[in-house]
Amino acid sequence: MSDFTSQPVRIECGVSEGFQAWMAQTNGSLVLSTYQAGKVATIGWDGRQVTLLMRQFDKPLGLAVDGSRLALAHRHDVTLFANAPLLAHDYQEDQPGKYDALYLPRATWHTGDLHTHDITFCDGELLLVNTRFSCLARLSSTYNFEPIWRPPFVGDIVPEDRCHLNGLALVDGRAKYMTALGATDTPGGWREKKADGGVLVDIESNETILTGLSMPHSPRWHDGRLWLLNSGAGELLLVDPAGGKSEVVCGLRGYLRGLTFVGPYALVGLCKIREKHIFGGLPIQKQYEKLLCGVAIIDLRRATEVGMFEFTSGCEELYDVQFLSGIRRPMILNLEKPAVRQAVSNPDSSYWLRASSEIHDTSHDVPPAAMPAEYA
Repeated sequence: MSDFTSQPVRIECGVSEGFQAWMAQTNGSLVLSTYQAGKVATIGWDGRQVTLLMRQFDKPLGLAVDGSRLALAHRHDVTLFANAPLLAHDYQEDQPGKYDALYLPRATWHTGDLHTHDITFCDGELLLVNTRFSCLARLSSTYNFEPIWRPPFVGDIVPEDRCHLNGLALVDGRAKYMTALGATDTPGGWREKKADGGVLVDIESNETILTGLSMPHSPRWHDGRLWLLNSGAGELLLVDPAGGKSEVVCGLRGYLRGLTFVGPYALVGLCKIREKHIFGGLPIQKQYEKLLCGVAIIDLRRATEVGMFEFTSGCEELYDVQFLSGIRRPMILNLEKPAVRQAVSNPDSSYWLRASSEIHDTSHDVPPAAMPAEYA
């Protein structure tokens, strides 16, 4: 059920032959967030075909992966999940081995509604892009957040979404680049020039590296180079930070959000434009009459699309896309699932606390032949 309707929505999808072939040969799966549909989705492979599993969350946005850990930013919280692979095999007792990973919620930080966008693991802690307060922040056990940096053009850390700070890229394990929809310092000021007011900023030098971007998102450092999505123009960009230049790697038929890499491939999230009062008047709308929602696989060696997973109904906007290496068919549980309370793990062992798993004590059972007549 989405944030925008009181009725359940049927979600339908389609898979290209190229996407299916890529999934069949790739040792991994995808996890993505759609705040519009209120879901976190996993796209896997069961040995025969692509699979889709969706779990309900309230306005899920940023995702981060660090080994066996998965973090999710949603409306009022950031939740940390951990994979319990020993429990995954028996998650469904009637279909053992169906899943090879089981992500269970382990900790939740109650941040309040910060409009948190990108999140990432950095030196063992989680950093978050606090869009409402226009700053980069860390999680806290004492406060809703602890600010650690704000753009030089933002005068104060106040809940006014002054520049719509959204994306974060790490370089060599440190926070380095961020995207914002405008270099503005007034409440919601970025909206006035959303079509071409976006910027890329260097956190360490406080320099604005690129200007004139169209609602940029998802800066990422991969293979020694900086990439980002020029979302409103439907472009994947390769950026030269030293020269302050960028080149278009490829154009895609959607408003782009969510970017991750698997070797020489880029996985890019595409969105339709639903909220015209926020996203209207963008360059991508002038190029295509109809936009797509899904995940495209781009071969960076040839700058070509080799596969597409498309949501054809019920899901129109994605935010983030991540890759789960070595996992073919993952399962994610939210706190509403009873199985969360039945799964118990420690560093040495894991158990399901189910009736079917309990050991029955037979020491007090009376053999039928020895039963008194009144009990027979």
